[in-house]
Amino acid sequence: VVYNSLYGATSGHPTLGSDSETADPNDRRRFNIAKFGAYRLNTAASLMPSWDKSIPVDAKESWRDPAVVEAYQKEALASDSTSGDRKPAAFRSPSGAMEDSFYLASGRQLWDAASITARVLVIRSENDFWSRPDDVTTLEGHLVNAARVRSVTIRGATHYVHLDRSERGRLQLITEVVRLLSESDNTASR
Repeated sequence: VVYNSLYGATSGHPTLGSDSETADPNDRRRFNIAKFGAYRLNTAASLMPSWDKSIPVDAKESWRDPAVVEAYQKEALASDSTSGDRKPAAFRSPSGAMEDSFYLASGRQLWDAASITARVLVIRSENDFWSRPDDVTTLEGHLVNAARVRSVTIRGATHYVHLDRSERGRLQLITEVVRLLSESDNTASR
């Protein structure tokens, strides 16, 4: 399952590539490691702005359950045993994933999908700010050795569809993954 992923299809990503804050100001083609270091610190509050911006309604609770928000923040902080050592509490996340995303958003392909021989489900949320339709198209074209490839765009869904309410796309996401896992190797062809 490839979910809301960049694949290095094109350059020019609006929030992650060479025109973003993640670029080195001395060489916009490079990730700004001086700014981000080996890892970034994230507070519970820092998890919310991108999610808030991606929800197209003012009443955010209609899109996501406040209990899920609380659990998301709590478990993110719990993922780092040192998070409580900082005020406010903050968990460390490796900058390597952000660096990879920078280069993928800049058009650099970091892995070769032609090596994949398993069944593949590519899922993209329609309103995802991270992945792009071109990433899906390019990935599909490179999955030449996959047993089967199926792509699904979840209409109206956000990057956080796995955390959003069921009717906002989470149920479809889960249904698609379960469907893939339930298929036998003889079901449907590429």
